[in-house]
Amino acid sequence: MSRSANKAAWAVGLMTGTVLDGNIDIALLRSDGKTIAAFGPWTLAPYPAAVQALLAPTLAAARAWNFEGPEPGLFAATEAALTRAQAEAVTAFLHEHGIPPGEIDVIGFHGQTVLHRAPMQGRPGRTRQLGDGALMARLTGIDTVHDFRTGDVRAGGQGAPLAPSYHVALLRAAAAGKPAAQPGAVLNLGGVGNITSWDGDAGIAAFDTGPGNAPLNDWIRRHDAGEMDRDGAIAATGRVDETRLARLLAHPWLDRPFPKSLDRDDFTASMADGLTLEDGAATLTAFTAGCVARGLALLSPRPARLVVCGGGRRNPALMRALAERTGVAIDSAEAWGWRGDAIEAECFAYLALRCRLGLPISFPGTTGVPAPMGGGVLNPA
Repeated sequence: MSRSANKAAWAVGLMTGTVLDGNIDIALLRSDGKTIAAFGPWTLAPYPAAVQALLAPTLAAARAWNFEGPEPGLFAATEAALTRAQAEAVTAFLHEHGIPPGEIDVIGFHGQTVLHRAPMQGRPGRTRQLGDGALMARLTGIDTVHDFRTGDVRAGGQGAPLAPSYHVALLRAAAAGKPAAQPGAVLNLGGVGNITSWDGDAGIAAFDTGPGNAPLNDWIRRHDAGEMDRDGAIAATGRVDETRLARLLAHPWLDRPFPKSLDRDDFTASMADGLTLEDGAATLTAFTAGCVARGLALLSPRPARLVVCGGGRRNPALMRALAERTGVAIDSAEAWGWRGDAIEAECFAYLALRCRLGLPISFPGTTGVPAPMGGGVLNPA
């Protein structure tokens, strides 16, 4: 796994999303920060139960704080615990695959988003991810880039989405391999949905579309029916409340031009209050798909095909709803040879390498910054 003359290097990417599925996404990627040279191994490593138990109360404390006054005291304990857990997961991952830490150029450590507030007229944006990059570097012995979003927000950007530059690298490779049927956009469905549209020389457009899996997962948990609607089975037995759905889809945020971003709790499970478990699940599933349809209407040209990554692609009810309510071709990431559960972690490996090289990670057409800009904080081992 040595580095080649073209300066492509190996990076580990780490991601824990707002869907709170209890997993640390770990992926190894080799890149020069522009193209993808090779994919290494990847895994979903479960958090220790003690760390998982901290996440929900920490997010609740973040919502109560809402960027007013001193940070909740719980932040420090959770940050240390999740950093140590992810460092241990990286060390175990490399050991399992026989990879010496010295072969890894950098770790891209996203951390856990606990609160995100998009900028509005007269009010700057704010974003907070928990993760101690210096501690990660010290524990693993590998240079670590963290805090990818703060610089973007301070420059007037949305702070999200940051995946578009990696999505475009994937789309470029797909276009080269299947030029007659290239996808027009990548849709990521984690806790929040976000889309990246790439039209070759016309550039990149990207934005959050609306909720992804978060409201549905929270609805299922509220009813003690599990952690998620596994295989879409609950939604499949329910009926969409089309009247309520039409009202939800009239939300003015959905008409707002991009760039735009969301916190996981900007749209909540309370949208289904008063419905049965099954009908609520069906309606929230349809709402996520309807938001994507509304997002596609903002794009010109409108993509004819979406490649779906993130946990949402594993929900057949959601994939059917996407096809029905968008009217475009829907593929899972695997249909294009991509690793759907690894893409977000791969992304932060890629972004960490770009940070090392001084390349931009956010753009006017993605987060709304005035000019392409770098980001992240480098912590030497």
